[in-house]
Amino acid sequence: MTVGVVKETAAGERRVALVPEVIGRLAKDGIDVIVEAGAGESAFHADASYQEKGAQIVDRAEAYQAGVVVKVQPPSDDEIALLKQGGVLISFLAPLDTPEVAEKLAPQGVTALSMELVPRISRAQKMDALSAMSSLGGYKAVLVAAAELPKFFPLLTTAAGTIRPANVLILGAGVAGLQAIATARRLGARVWGYDIRDVVREEVQSLGAQFVELELEIDDMQDAGGYARALFEEKARRQTELLVPHIGKADVVITTALIPGRKAPTLITQEAVEAMAAGSVIIDMAAPNGGNCVLTKPGETVVHNGVQIIGPTNLPATMPVHASQLYARTITAMIQEFAGEDGFSINFEDEIFKGACVTHGGEVVHERVKGLLTA
Repeated sequence: MTVGVVKETAAGERRVALVPEVIGRLAKDGIDVIVEAGAGESAFHADASYQEKGAQIVDRAEAYQAGVVVKVQPPSDDEIALLKQGGVLISFLAPLDTPEVAEKLAPQGVTALSMELVPRISRAQKMDALSAMSSLGGYKAVLVAAAELPKFFPLLTTAAGTIRPANVLILGAGVAGLQAIATARRLGARVWGYDIRDVVREEVQSLGAQFVELELEIDDMQDAGGYARALFEEKARRQTELLVPHIGKADVVITTALIPGRKAPTLITQEAVEAMAAGSVIIDMAAPNGGNCVLTKPGETVVHNGVQIIGPTNLPATMPVHASQLYARTITAMIQEFAGEDGFSINFEDEIFKGACVTHGGEVVHERVKGLLTA
């Protein structure tokens, strides 16, 4: 079996799907790796470093003709055309947000596995690329906020007097939110965390943050996959109203609330932004799906009443060394899970394969993705 590593072409993407350190692991399983020339350069991995581990450097066309192609970003139309008929593609595909990519992959006869759809089960933890990237994003979001905030994060005592620590509010306590809480605490800020899932209260508190209590009657808000469920419209409106005073007291608000395949829920209204002091900062990690703040513009920084609202769209790509390393490990685990004597094993009886497979045999086979295309 041959795995092809291709160079990312999406604007701002600096990660690479496989790094040199994993080549040896694949070689032990009899898997050859070919790498498009320059594929790892933006992540500081030279072609020579791949060759030292036994990989072969090839041109773009040859890399895309490998039996298994691995990527970070969903393929463009031109990249889809380069894929081998009947080959395998493993990548982030965003199939619940951009199902048209799956629709274009199907006629190419590609078996496409989406890393976003890897089920959250114990056996698949080593393949959970989404969580790995979310953790990196939560960390970097706090650093961006600290750099932009015109204040110290920690308590500072000097001969000229004492400076109080910054107040940081994290909305959404999933993987990204918990990492953000931990990072803000390490920087010395006073931190509050909020989530509609009461089950994460202890996790928030264990990191040294205070859990925000809202007088909002909700049932169990966590689904089988560990994600937060969407609130009904009236409760969602009430939630934003109750959050206003808490947002108003914060120097920094970082929002991470995202439900795959849906527009990001609104958590920060214009009223809430206007309740914040000038110089405050909002980092909206849900910007790619519309944002948790009504004023967010994906990929831009908006200033309203002196408050910066920053809408990053790819924070992990700003840390390409470790982002690529972690992503490569999850991709390697996926390849090894289904590598057989006759190549990559197509196994719809396997829960992981079935959950992640989007296209196969010329058709879109994932039921939820099919539903989005026919809606």
